[in-house]
Amino acid sequence: MEYITIRNTNLKVSRIALGTWAIGGWMWGGSEEKLAIKTILKSFDLGINIVDTAPVYGFGQAEEIVGKALKEYGKREEIIVATKVGLEWKDGKVFRNSSKERIFKEIDDSLRRLQCEYIDIYQVHWPDELTPFEETAEALKKLKDIGKIKSIGVSNYNVEQIETFERVVPINTHQPPYNLFEREIEKDVLPYCIDKGINILAYGAICRGLLSGKMSKDREFKGDDLRKVDPKFQGKRFEEYLNCVKKLNEFVNKRYGKEVIHLAVRWILDKTKIGIALWGARKPEQLQPINGVFGWHLNDMDFEEIDRIIEETVLDPVGPEFMAPPHRK
Repeated sequence: MEYITIRNTNLKVSRIALGTWAIGGWMWGGSEEKLAIKTILKSFDLGINIVDTAPVYGFGQAEEIVGKALKEYGKREEIIVATKVGLEWKDGKVFRNSSKERIFKEIDDSLRRLQCEYIDIYQVHWPDELTPFEETAEALKKLKDIGKIKSIGVSNYNVEQIETFERVVPINTHQPPYNLFEREIEKDVLPYCIDKGINILAYGAICRGLLSGKMSKDREFKGDDLRKVDPKFQGKRFEEYLNCVKKLNEFVNKRYGKEVIHLAVRWILDKTKIGIALWGARKPEQLQPINGVFGWHLNDMDFEEIDRIIEETVLDPVGPEFMAPPHRK
């Protein structure tokens, strides 16, 4: 395991974080609590010391499961808990709301579910353009001043929004979507964060399982699984992505004796320099490949070959835009 210190803090974190969106069950076809707790504890055994969650993951369920796992683990001070704020929901529909009133309510709800006295990294989940960014930043600054949170992050923000936020309080982390297939942040957000020393927590590292190497074109997604509406998993485009994954797997297997899942995460770590990759899992066996990410690095020639493979095989690329929640009315 590799570790890195979060900007302007004494938080030393593993460069793989456990992502718990799927553990919440919502949009992933459900979840099994006992298995999820075993998964979280297994991640700690593997050297992961940061867990990323959010109130909206299962509408509180993911945070509650993380809280139960932390209690069973018994060493809260060893684990970095990252959660989020700024989304509200009603009748299964989610909207952005980063008002100070919403934030001051959410922090106490999250602390209760997590069974914690403080949160290590508190992140604004999505930019809320109906609330002044200064108001949101001021609310988080107050929470930090009174000790309810240790550091401040944002998620899905662009550079202009980050700069506006930082006029009130510096951020420590930024969590955008970033993986081999979803690279919008390379245009401006990633170089900006690297230049400023803002640590990236890259979500979607394995692209909803697409880069796991376990997918096939006859895979069926059931219930409320978001991949039923994810354009990457539909028709001819799905076949293109699967073909690309096959070729990427052949490349990294021949070059390094690794699998595509190792490549997907190693690529993020080497590209971001000071970044952390979120590894989503809800079963302990899904963590098994983690050790294969470490002990090797990609070079410039590797990056060029990877880009060539993607450009030649994914002819109709699409981003993660479908996941963005709407603004409240």
